[in-house]
Amino acid sequence: MSIWKLVIAEILHRKLNFGLGLLSVVVAIACLVGAFTLLRAHDLRTDRVIAAKELETQKQMAVMEDDYRKIMKELGFNVLILPGDQNLGDLYARGYASHYMPEEYAHRLAASDAMSVRHLLPSLQQKLEWPERGRTVILAGVRGEIPLLHYADKEPMLVAVPPGTMVLGYELHRSLQLAEGDRVEFLGRNFTVGRCNAERGTKDDITIWIDLREAQTLLGKEGQINGILALKCHCEGSSLDQLRREIARLLPETRVIEFASRLTTRAEARDRATRTARESIAAERAHRMRLRLEREELAAVLVPLVLLASALWIGFLSFTNVRERRAEIGILRALGLSTRPILSIFLLKALAMGVLGALAGYALGFVAGSSWDEISLADQPELFDPLILLISAISAPLLSCMASWLPAILASQQDPALALKEE
Repeated sequence: MSIWKLVIAEILHRKLNFGLGLLSVVVAIACLVGAFTLLRAHDLRTDRVIAAKELETQKQMAVMEDDYRKIMKELGFNVLILPGDQNLGDLYARGYASHYMPEEYAHRLAASDAMSVRHLLPSLQQKLEWPERGRTVILAGVRGEIPLLHYADKEPMLVAVPPGTMVLGYELHRSLQLAEGDRVEFLGRNFTVGRCNAERGTKDDITIWIDLREAQTLLGKEGQINGILALKCHCEGSSLDQLRREIARLLPETRVIEFASRLTTRAEARDRATRTARESIAAERAHRMRLRLEREELAAVLVPLVLLASALWIGFLSFTNVRERRAEIGILRALGLSTRPILSIFLLKALAMGVLGALAGYALGFVAGSSWDEISLADQPELFDPLILLISAISAPLLSCMASWLPAILASQQDPALALKEE
């Protein structure tokens, strides 16, 4: 009879003994595989949670950015670039600059790599009498926004005034009973009222906007402006000091002021929201890391204990099996079976126990570990690790054989005469 036939006969004859040993191997390997799979599932779940939070944050920030751009457009320009020798006290008293600078400054700034400003609008303003109507007005010569060379075109905050037309502030068109399409004379030239603005409650209500070239001609300031309106970019790392440094580098003979408005509060609120979102993601990541560490610590204690308990249990079952089969072993030895085949019977039985236990234990541990952390069936293939399967396939037979080694040695070295005499 071959060794494997003897092994199979031994397994079939001692089903309970083999089943209890197999169960201990399955539990040990399932615990080992489950711990590894649980940690992999935790990492996968962490990546998904953090990615979802980051995506949600990006969507919220995109909405906030869009709202912020709309708010900026509604509130208007928040930076004014002035001639360097302009006295601010005189500026605030008059409501406009009394010194001038070349219009070319605006084009130079638009062609630069300045990161802190958007929506450049050169302008020429002066308070004067409208002799044909007997009114004091503020004349504002504007042109369309100068496109920035290094940035994509954006919707302008202020639409250009076509030549030959004018835009009237609320108080002017209301008190003079002017409407869109009316023809008026201004400083000896004829204009068409292109638009009548709504009430703003500022000096804009007594302002007339015309084309910049026409304003320069009327005021005798060809090629000159007295201000460049701009919008300071509220992006990370941007500040008024940085803006001033950039403008000073490009236009050293100018100075910059920023308008205080609700825009500052809105910007600070957006910054706080950004910081809060980042802190939330960092807190979630730290929470997941703490949870993983706790699971690692539990696995580091539980898995060795289960493996040790399994080895001791298999060893105990093997000793019991050898003790119960002393007579059978004695008969085999008396029939001439040497030490080596008897040793092989017990070790091959342990090997079979280990192989079957590895397969069943891996399947059980994988299912248990992958089901623990809300991982769907579609994601389970990502948790499969050939290395863990290889470890299971090696460790389970090795565990069984090592636990059965000493009882197998004792069985193979039994004196047949003493074994038969005891019976």
